[in-house]
Amino acid sequence: MPFLKTITDALLHFCYPHICNGCGADTLNRDTNLCLRCINDLPETGFGFQPDNPIEKKFWGRLPIQYGMAQYYFTPQSLLQQLMHQLKYKGQQQLGRQLGRLMGESLINANWSFIDALIPLPLFPGKEKLRGYNQATVLCDGIADKMHIPVLHNAIIRPAATETQTSKNRVERWQNMEGRFLLNQPELIEHKHILLIDDVITTGATLEACGAELLKANGVELSIASLAYASRS
Repeated sequence: MPFLKTITDALLHFCYPHICNGCGADTLNRDTNLCLRCINDLPETGFGFQPDNPIEKKFWGRLPIQYGMAQYYFTPQSLLQQLMHQLKYKGQQQLGRQLGRLMGESLINANWSFIDALIPLPLFPGKEKLRGYNQATVLCDGIADKMHIPVLHNAIIRPAATETQTSKNRVERWQNMEGRFLLNQPELIEHKHILLIDDVITTGATLEACGAELLKANGVELSIASLAYASRS
């Protein structure tokens, strides 16, 4: 009965409050991790609608991508940084999946219907095992919820660990990533338009190295999308 369901929901909310990952508001539906105010406060780039946007320009002369976009601008000490920290280090996979769905909605609105499959930027297996998941895969799962296209997990792998990129310049980042990816099942991507997904683009060195390996497969077209763009990094 509706009355009993209302009482049950109220008791569950009292015992196990469901709060917004952004601001802590406790008036959320169970199927969301962010309130509408926090979603609206995230700084969208609109890059999916813009030819020759900053993501595409970043790879000019480096990697022959078809299209590029990032969902949000990244700035230090921001709401987005807080959410990304929760996704990467606090096990908040449902939050990541919702952020992926927001990306998927933007891609649909920008008419990116030409994408055949999604590939998450691979993590080194040891790092993924330590974290328990790959945050790029979580984003892909959310995008796939909206776009209804497959996520390919084994087409490319990252067999070796790399040093942290944080303190390296652009050239050092590329040298650190060179040869770190291996095309594992090229038949999965042959003659397809692939969207390579990462959580944040800074110099683009990691995506460049991974994308170059993907383009070794026959007839592949490659585009790139990320949750965030750190424009001043």
